[in-house]
Order: sequence, then structure tokens, then C-alpha cells
Amino acid sequence: MLYWLLKFVLVGPLLRLWCRPTIEGTENIPEEGGALVASNHLAVADSFLLPLLVSRRMYFMAKREYFTQPGFIGWCKKQFFTAIGQVPVDRASGSAARAALDTCNRLLAEQRLVCIYPEGTRSPDGRLFKGKTGVARMALESEVPVIPVAMIGTDKVNPIGSRVWRPRKVRIRIGEPLDFSRYHGMANDRFIQRSMTDEIMYALMELSGSEYVDMYAAKAKEDAERAAKSRPARQTRPAARIPGTKAS
Repeated sequence: MLYWLLKFVLVGPLLRLWCRPTIEGTENIPEEGGALVASNHLAVADSFLLPLLVSRRMYFMAKREYFTQPGFIGWCKKQFFTAIGQVPVDRASGSAARAALDTCNRLLAEQRLVCIYPEGTRSPDGRLFKGKTGVARMALESEVPVIPVAMIGTDKVNPIGSRVWRPRKVRIRIGEPLDFSRYHGMANDRFIQRSMTDEIMYALMELSGSEYVDMYAAKAKEDAERAAKSRPARQTRPAARIPGTKAS
């Protein structure tokens, strides 16, 4: 109930005015049945704007930190993200990640529409980064099609680190479903998982027009942080002394 209330009454109308979102390819979203939506990930706004323009209810993978903040604010966040269909993922624990995948597989078996971000985290610079193979494993275990979706412009609405969303136009492009039925029964084959994931990322690259980087986004963030820490501190030049005066 809260999902539809947020979508049509409380949040949705404001987002439509603020971001003026447009969408292409909605005919590629099946009206019923389980399907896996694979999207690039530029900003937190992605998880709000995509379900706003898709008629079916969507379920998203979300980092566990959204559900574990202490205090009343943390409790409110947990209730909010749970209500809008977010599924927590502990990215630091393999067993917890497996449990999250099992949850999504259950949703797919219940004929739900599940969205996953193959990059695993937001792009640090707007480019498209290497996909993690969890998306392929999920598609093979559930035997559902993968629908590629490109979010365009959300990084201008909600840049990393920003507290206030900015009024920018957003475009969403939905590609034709990718059929991987030829690989059914091979969910444990790592070569198949990587091949499928690369095919999905290629579709996202074409839809979004983004530059592709053959590196995980998390690794790119770590490298950027390491470079920032190793950069020498900016030195302040001493103030010029007026001729004929004594230095203090």
C-alpha cells in the first residue's frame, strides 16, 4: 500500500515535476511473469525514478547500510526502504550475499520484477564499469530473461555526496529482453557467468552511450581514494614582505 501511495501521491508527482523524466521501450517490460532488470547505476535517484515510470511494481537490491542505521531516523529509513521493495545486501559477506540472491530468486519465482545493478555500486564518474557475475547467476538459477535499462542524467540530479537533488532532465531507455535460455542448467559455470555478464554490460553500453571501463567500480573508487591520500598537501606560499619593513 505504501509503495503505491509514495509512487502516485507523495513522492512520484514531485519527482515528475523536478526531473521531467522520459522513458523509451516500456513495451520491453513484460506485463506479467518473473523478469530481471539490469540497470547501470549513476545515483541513488535511479531506484526512485525507474519504478516511477514502470507500471509494474519493482524490487531492488540495496546495500545493507540503508537498513542498519541506529536510532529513530535509522528505523524510519528501514521501514521506508522495505516498503518500497528494497532487498538488503551485505557486500562484505559472501554468505549474506548468497542469502540476498536467494531472496531475489524467490521473488522471481513468485513472478516479480526484480532490478539489479550489475556494477555493484554507483559509478564514481558516470562511466560504465565491469559487471559482477551475480546478475548472470540469478538469471540462470531463476531461468528468467534479463532486461537491460539505461539511466541517463540521474548523476546530474543526485551527484555522489550531494544532499539536495537538483532539477535536471532524466531519460530512461529500456532495451529488448536478453534470452539466455541456451545456458540453462549451467549456473555454476564461471565462464558462462562472465560471458553473460559481459553481454549484459555491452547492451547497457549501447543503450546509455557511456564509455565502458574494464574495471570494477569499487576498485576505481579505491584507486581514486588512494591517489587522493597520496597527493601532497597543497603548500601555502608565504605572504610577500613589503620592502623596507621587518619580518614579524
